[in-house]
Amino acid sequence: MSYVDGFVLVIPKKNLAAYRVMARKAGKIWIEHGALSFQENIGEDMKPKYGIPYPRLIKAKPSELVAFSWITFKSRAHRDKVNAKVMADLRLTGMEGPMPFDMKRMAYGGFTSLVKL
Repeated sequence: MSYVDGFVLVIPKKNLAAYRVMARKAGKIWIEHGALSFQENIGEDMKPKYGIPYPRLIKAKPSELVAFSWITFKSRAHRDKVNAKVMADLRLTGMEGPMPFDMKRMAYGGFTSLVKL
């Protein structure tokens, strides 16, 4: 089975292009250091017929988009090794400019696989 770091965050619509640039750079760094995959997704169908819509759950404003993203690894130990390398990589720590989203409103967690088909 694999291990996944998952993220849900809100991005101001006006910052989507800057977020895409940042995510591409970061994703390349994660893959270079050993992550199995890196995926960024923007909410499109946010009015489900059941459950709690992501925008309501994360308290997104009409001017914000919801991002649902993940990085996959072989295991938690592999994740810890890769993330240590990524966090020490000057290309990531040296990214210029303000963050295109509010990190205080980001939800994050590490997940072990339960079912994989």
